[in-house]
Amino acid sequence: MSEGIILGIVVFTLATFLGFELIQRVPPTLHTPLMSGSNAISGITIVGALIVAGGDFGWISQYVGFGAVVLAMINVVGGYAVTDRMLQMFRKDPEGS
Repeated sequence: MSEGIILGIVVFTLATFLGFELIQRVPPTLHTPLMSGSNAISGITIVGALIVAGGDFGWISQYVGFGAVVLAMINVVGGYAVTDRMLQMFRKDPEGS
């Protein structure tokens, strides 16, 4: 294996453990606002996936890029749905209802 692949695997593994530990320590009251704020970051993922899917990198990258676009869009739409649901909890009900 080349040195770049090994370095990539090490960085991915460390990022996975770090992300898991950080998410474990977030209190439930802050989890939803932080997730709604991360929707902008998920939009960057869509841009990257579109570049890979639309680039001339070969047929495998087109399929992987298409899968990444689909999964990133599911993530963004779900994030906005959760944010909308969270914001509905803070709306005042009309007086007549």
